[in-house]
Amino acid sequence: MERRTIGASALAVGAVGLGCMPMSWAYSASRQRGDESLRTVHRALDLGSSLLDTADMYGPFTNELLLGRVLRQRRADAFVSTKVGLLVGDQHIVANGRPGYVRRACDASLRRLQTDVIDLYQLHRPDPEVPIEETWGAMAELVRAGKVRALGLCAVGARSARRGRAGLYDATVRQLERVQQVFPVSAVQAELSVWSPEALETLLPWCQARGVGFLAAMPLGNGFLTGTLRPGAGFEPDDLRARHPRFTAEMMAANQPIVVGLRRIAARHGEAVTPAQVALAWVLAQGRQVIPVPGAKRERWVTENAAATALRLTAEDLAEVGALPAALGSWE
Repeated sequence: MERRTIGASALAVGAVGLGCMPMSWAYSASRQRGDESLRTVHRALDLGSSLLDTADMYGPFTNELLLGRVLRQRRADAFVSTKVGLLVGDQHIVANGRPGYVRRACDASLRRLQTDVIDLYQLHRPDPEVPIEETWGAMAELVRAGKVRALGLCAVGARSARRGRAGLYDATVRQLERVQQVFPVSAVQAELSVWSPEALETLLPWCQARGVGFLAAMPLGNGFLTGTLRPGAGFEPDDLRARHPRFTAEMMAANQPIVVGLRRIAARHGEAVTPAQVALAWVLAQGRQVIPVPGAKRERWVTENAAATALRLTAEDLAEVGALPAALGSWE
């Protein structure tokens, strides 16, 4: 698989990563199977999808524990990315960016992951009660202590149903400018997909101008862009899509032209090419430092996702994707 680099430290990873969250968090619990997830991670590593993206809050904690079982055997094959800054309570998820907590959380993640170093440690969300420089400074100390190799920030924007809304990530860019004065940012993770391209306005250009890696979260639109979900298909109550405005039957039907367009482009490249691969190839085409991180919990999906690195979209294809209708339905 093609390799891409993250940040000025030039840490090399496979061009398509693996988002591990669905294996134990936010998607249907009845379809989460530990042994199958372990096989999926091994398959991803076999294919060169070395970036494994997790977080301590996924589960909470169970996602890191699962990856630890793989890393115990295959640490040299993997690039480990995990996150800090969010706590899961009975009713709410709250931010915690206090330096003491960051240090304890890192040690706990290292134990669960069964490794002595985290390749990329990301701030999941800034704590509004703690200056971001203090949180970032504590994370920088972890790099100096040899527990972490590089730092990243998860970008949060006020999501809109319309493409091109100005200022979506302006607050994130201001935060990045602040923490960059404390310690270099190696990567930014934010949503980027055919139906959520807003990061192309200001956030990705900021990264490109500074040699910062960009991890494209949800590049398959929570599964919608695969073309395997049908309008009206029910989601289990614990599945985040059950409460998602874009996944009502009405909005899924309204957004089908996007999938139809991806399927049309796929057909031009051969019977075996899928809409999901076109969607991932479009993300890959946005820049050499862009690394899509699709979530998956089945071997067949990581195999299909990895094959997207061999798909080269033509100028005509890219123009056709750009002309697809904007996604309908609020993310708010």
